[in-house]
Amino acid sequence: MTKKKDPSRRQIAANRKARFHYEIGESFEAGIALTGTEVKSLRVGKATIAESYADPRQNEIWLINANIPEYLQANRFNHEPKRPRKLLLHRKQINKLIGAVERDGMTIVPLLLYFNPRGRAKIELALARGKKLHDKRQSEKKRDWNRQKARLMRQKG
Repeated sequence: MTKKKDPSRRQIAANRKARFHYEIGESFEAGIALTGTEVKSLRVGKATIAESYADPRQNEIWLINANIPEYLQANRFNHEPKRPRKLLLHRKQINKLIGAVERDGMTIVPLLLYFNPRGRAKIELALARGKKLHDKRQSEKKRDWNRQKARLMRQKG
């Protein structure tokens, strides 16, 4: 079964390949420290988080390599498109993420960038472990079989 979309979330960008490349563990919701032009650019709906990741630095979590393009009307007051952005989390969540990255060799992968009902930009992060090639093949076989099974069920009526 697929998850139904939450009508209160307005999606900006999604990292669709993350579920293929990583085994997703626990997920967290975090705020992002943004400048005004970055928020305006996000409201237009232009952002990519496909190649991005979160990195612990100095007891804080930072979003690295997320691309929020410049806002055209901002002129000289624009922001740098791929600058590191601080993620806003509770201290317990930060400690849990840092511990998992350092001890267990996991990575923090952004899954979804969206606006919550109050209009705040939020990002959904997940603790993930990289899949090996044989795991990727296995998940691809399972996905193909599910598609084929759905086709057969539709044909039978």
